Amino acid sequence: MISLRHLPITYRALFSSFLMLIGVGYLMALTYMYVVVIEPHQQMGLGVVAGISDEYHGMPNGQTLLEAALLGPMADKISVPDRTNVLQWIHNGANAADYAQVEPIFVKDCTSCHMANSKSIPPLTSFTALQNVTGADTGTSLSDLAKVSHIHLFGVSIIFLLTGAIFALSETPVWFRVCLVVIPYLSIVMDIGSWWFTKYIDPGLFAYVVIAGGACMGLALAGQILIALWEMWIEPLKKVGNGIGANDPGKKLGSQSEDVRAAQLAASKG
Repeated sequence: MISLRHLPITYRALFSSFLMLIGVGYLMALTYMYVVVIEPHQQMGLGVVAGISDEYHGMPNGQTLLEAALLGPMADKISVPDRTNVLQWIHNGANAADYAQVEPIFVKDCTSCHMANSKSIPPLTSFTALQNVTGADTGTSLSDLAKVSHIHLFGVSIIFLLTGAIFALSETPVWFRVCLVVIPYLSIVMDIGSWWFTKYIDPGLFAYVVIAGGACMGLALAGQILIALWEMWIEPLKKVGNGIGANDPGKKLGSQSEDVRAAQLAASKG
């Protein structure tokens, strides 16, 4: 069987370029997830698990984002009377007609951080901006969840088909190769399936499964890439180094001298 260690350099260069680009792409995906999902929730005082739960399941009991923030991590950023007035406005439907009564509160307590051009946290500078955080948050919609799921199932499966095919040419033990090409597919099902379970069954439990599935997927991809690169470039260099050492004239002369001394010792004993 053809192995990575014995591929022509053209194929090694091609496979290596592909694997490294896939690795960089995965890091960009993690960066995007951090900026869009994790960082905004951290700024609201929520952890990673709570952020994933809110992303897919939505706020508990159909709370709005603004209501959850005022009752949770942002409670100490606003006075009790002002918070009560804002919550009353939300419960009354957050109407434009009553916005003038709470606008000064947002200007005084909120807009210094929640500015109009804010990216990682929602802006609170106008009634239009507030409409994005005063509706009941039910998490990712069914249509969006189905769309993202099928894109990831098709796209990520093809990526692992290609990286797995390259890694399968390594000279690692067969059982290890089988495990490392199967684990990513199990992780995909685990990760994406948990999006649905987080939304519809138990957000507290399956948010952890989302993290575990993503971690397994990332580790498997890293293993496939790093092992394949090692076998394509480092192992051949090690063999070249060993070959040079074996052909070293100094080592050969030392070996011949030892053979002569052993022959002389045997002759003297005879």
